Amino acid sequence: MGSVRWGGAVLLAAAAAGLAAGPGRGALPAAALLFLLLLLLLLLACARPLELRRGPGQVGCLPVSGLSRARRPGATPPPYPNGWYRLLDSPQLPRGAVLSVALLGEQLAAFRTQDGQAYVVDAYCPHLGANLAVGGRVLGNCIECPFHGWQFRGEDGKCTSIPYAEKVPDFAKVRTWPSCEVNGMLLVWYHCDGVSPTWAVPEQREITTEEWVFRGQTEHFINAHIQEIPENAADTAHLTFLHGPAILSGTDLRYTKSKLWDFMKHIWKAEWQPEPEPNKHCAQLLVKHRATVFGKHFSLLDLTVSARQVGPGLVFLIFEHAFLGHGIILQTVTPMEPLLQNVVHKIYYQKNMPAIIPKFILKAECIQFERDITIWNNKQYLPKPLLVKEDSTIQKHRRWYAQFYSEKSMKFTAQEGLDW
Repeated sequence: MGSVRWGGAVLLAAAAAGLAAGPGRGALPAAALLFLLLLLLLLLACARPLELRRGPGQVGCLPVSGLSRARRPGATPPPYPNGWYRLLDSPQLPRGAVLSVALLGEQLAAFRTQDGQAYVVDAYCPHLGANLAVGGRVLGNCIECPFHGWQFRGEDGKCTSIPYAEKVPDFAKVRTWPSCEVNGMLLVWYHCDGVSPTWAVPEQREITTEEWVFRGQTEHFINAHIQEIPENAADTAHLTFLHGPAILSGTDLRYTKSKLWDFMKHIWKAEWQPEPEPNKHCAQLLVKHRATVFGKHFSLLDLTVSARQVGPGLVFLIFEHAFLGHGIILQTVTPMEPLLQNVVHKIYYQKNMPAIIPKFILKAECIQFERDITIWNNKQYLPKPLLVKEDSTIQKHRRWYAQFYSEKSMKFTAQEGLDW
């Protein structure tokens, strides 16, 4: 951002010099002055982080004339795997604030004390069910119910004060959710058996030290089981067919193979592998991308992506380019309901690189991701898919992902059909 401000100052100075010189010899022509001002506006616009948010149903729902949108979801696994999930971004929760949030079919209240500590508790007061996040206040390290003033400690949920009662019952408490703040996000831990966190969310050093700076994010809602999304990493065969057509052809699968854009192709080579102990909750995907234009290799678009899946809902995608630098996309997948996922991609990139580079990468990734959304929003989960030998990593991925379910994991019972 500093380099953009410096560049803007130079352009403004040049514009001022041109105006001061007047119409005489040496004055900047009006057209050149206008060009400098437009260039300044473009630089400032490029410096702003890219923000793209798609609501439910805005992506991947192709019109089907005369037919019902009813869909059978298939025999899906349990809807909520055990693990860490992004709840919100840390800046969304300033000191003294209370927010109402939802995930995993639950309503939660997140609050931050004046000393900066964030806590997450069940939203509903165990007294008479008032929503703690709707009018509740932060008092010390407690959240106060807006209905009767009961106060609950964020650390363990214990009720510490009832304004009109002589004694606070020992059993008076609200459920707390284990949480952590890493990489600018507040995450919560879920385990169907109430087990404490068995692994930690890794910190990305370059984000913490601000070597890489935030350049934008996208947000999507997907009508599918959460497992469908990371399973794509092991389905390397789909890369050529779905993601081979040029990003210029857009996201509508009816037109991505149009001959109009046939002059450009994306070529992918990928390999997925689970990690051994003590990181068995992690898996690695190495992707090498190159592009051809009119059949000729276009080396400027050569890119290597090292993707690390951490648990069921976190992915770290590190980009490496020969001369366009390094950066990372943090992908978070959070189940809102059994078949509704909130997916956020946040990009951080070297601060010495022009902001337009990571914004282009994020936009290109968004186009490819929205092609996947069209598939996910309309497909059925098959517990016993018809696979060929070349699909072997899909079953390998399913065996790896099964570790995030327990015997007591909630089962999903669907209606005869689901109307999206």
